[in-house]
Amino acid sequence: MNLESPKKFAMLVEQAHQVALNVLRPVSRKYDKAEHAYPKELDMLAALLDGMNEGATNAVGAASTGTGITEKDTATIKNGANMSAALSIMEMCWGDVGLLLAMPRQGLGNAAIAAVANDEQLQRFKGKWAAMAITEPGAGSDSAAIRTTAVRDGDHYILNGEKIYVTSGERADSVVVWATLDKQVGRAAIKSFVVDHGTPGMTVTRLEHKLGIKASDTAAINFMDCRVPAENLLGSPEIDVQKGFGGVMQTFDNTRPLVAAMAVGVAEAAIQRTRELLKDQLSVNYAHPPLQASYVEATLDRLEAETEAARLLTLKAAWMADNKQPNSKEASIAKAKAGRVANEVTLKCVELCGAVGYGETELLEKWARDSKILDIFEGTQQIQLLIIARRLLNKTSAELK
Repeated sequence: MNLESPKKFAMLVEQAHQVALNVLRPVSRKYDKAEHAYPKELDMLAALLDGMNEGATNAVGAASTGTGITEKDTATIKNGANMSAALSIMEMCWGDVGLLLAMPRQGLGNAAIAAVANDEQLQRFKGKWAAMAITEPGAGSDSAAIRTTAVRDGDHYILNGEKIYVTSGERADSVVVWATLDKQVGRAAIKSFVVDHGTPGMTVTRLEHKLGIKASDTAAINFMDCRVPAENLLGSPEIDVQKGFGGVMQTFDNTRPLVAAMAVGVAEAAIQRTRELLKDQLSVNYAHPPLQASYVEATLDRLEAETEAARLLTLKAAWMADNKQPNSKEASIAKAKAGRVANEVTLKCVELCGAVGYGETELLEKWARDSKILDIFEGTQQIQLLIIARRLLNKTSAELK
């Protein structure tokens, strides 16, 4: 097996690293303290990403995922947009997770559109910044319990309901909203709709104050008789009980590896900074056998191994998406592993560095706060383990709850 990153992405990874080092890191603490303030430095980066994506074969960012191989290329092994997005996100989150999440036109809704939109929709929504609205006050981890409704009315659907914890919900141009066409049918009736900000009946009711990722706005949104063009429904409008809601769930197969990549990036940042702060207590060449190493050195070696395992699982899930291989199990494995690892790594690095790690003179304490969300959103740790168990045991959601 070749476990190295594809050489064709080397320049992309280096560019992302330089952005993280020279743009994101310097303003990281500024926007952590100025919650809900828009990071205007990101406008320049968004324009740069757009330029890189125009006509590029190796597009970058969440908006490019889902663009895997065509049927005529099925015999070809491809490292494509999902892989490049994962690698670039790792580097950007080495800089700052919150600022990455606040990046214009790189929302999780963009990955949703890329995953399931048809060619006409891909062209129509090109260049839009899309957030994603799934969670409701009564439907969090169980996305099949969604109660927001979408009722067909001529050439429109009328949406009614409330969404919470919408990342970039206020700043984004549009929101990908999950709603049910028929509550009686269950999960098979759940569809996703692209709703533009400014649509009558759509109202941002509040912004959340959070533990971490404060540079990113997290909104609650109400929909009251909100009329959305029927052409903004992603995927098939037909309710297929046999298929379930696989169309909208396909979104997660693309976005979960991206969240795992965020977790790997912040974990790598914490380990690297801790090694720099404690360099006088560490072997520079891993020469000490584990039983002779100091507690600090042995701990960091273990955390490095865990992070590398998460990284490889993430790249595998992204590679499978690029090559149109079913990756639901692998996407959940990567998300579960990376989310847990990021939490452990960042908290342990704070502990190892003592008062320095806990203070605001370093970013270690911020990374520990930021990392917690990466084990929660896009499906909690417990939900990922449940999905993995269902795939391994070949059980349906009704059979294994």
